[in-house]
Amino acid sequence: MRAELWRWEQDDRSRLRVGEPVVLSPGVVRLLAPNASVMTGPGTNTYLVGDEDRVVIDPGPEDMVHLERIATSGEGKIRYVVVTHSHRDHAPGARALAKITGATVLGFDERPGFTPDGRIAEGDILVTDSVRLEAIHTPGHSSDHLCFVADPIGGAGVRVLFSGDHIMQGSTVVIGPPDGDMGDYLHSLRRVSAIAPPIELIAPGHGLLIDDPHGAIDAYVALRERREESIHRAILDGPLSARELVPLIYEELPEALTRHATRSIWAHLRKLHEERRVKTEDPNDPDAIWERC
Repeated sequence: MRAELWRWEQDDRSRLRVGEPVVLSPGVVRLLAPNASVMTGPGTNTYLVGDEDRVVIDPGPEDMVHLERIATSGEGKIRYVVVTHSHRDHAPGARALAKITGATVLGFDERPGFTPDGRIAEGDILVTDSVRLEAIHTPGHSSDHLCFVADPIGGAGVRVLFSGDHIMQGSTVVIGPPDGDMGDYLHSLRRVSAIAPPIELIAPGHGLLIDDPHGAIDAYVALRERREESIHRAILDGPLSARELVPLIYEELPEALTRHATRSIWAHLRKLHEERRVKTEDPNDPDAIWERC
């Protein structure tokens, strides 16, 4: 699973310091949350977008020191708090930050532990004084996942995709059924790649800025296609469960990541089942036994 482990060099870590606001471009500031781990890499990136009317994207965990830093950086101008998705490393701080700032919380829908004030969905637009944000529904990592395309108002700056956990720097993305879906994920990746005018920069939920969006997306798709074929070939000697496939697909996998690797393989198997390339009695059972059609 080397390709799915977080890798960031010493010089990169120095550019991602917890609590230090970093101006990435006109009207875009990044704050790193203090929740580094093997799954979140250096931590969750929180973005403040706009100069006078500000939108916070992904406030992260309910860490009051981090949330106070966001509020201070927002200078009393935060109007909206939006989340790319409701996972615990992105959304729990939304309600507390709204209480501090008086902002409105927006998300795709209500989920356990996350209740927005209003919904934001495909094609919805938030406009600040300097940036126009358009929501793009990108299911795959989770069914409620949104990306946001940011266009500068007035021509200064570049076209940025705030990608949440759809595309990350330094790691691939975990797809965990049943809420995560591999077929949806690959479709969403290709859809983002086809956005016109093209994206010039990706601001991910974890890691550094990605300055080659299409190269990154192409690499993601190629990796998933290779893994899918490896799974399909491995089942030739089957039948096997997703967990039994883990040591055949991943090398040097830390025990702590076995559960996530198993769910990722399960996601691939469910996609192959939909394409009638593998079969099982119950594709919704994570412990199901799979074989080639």
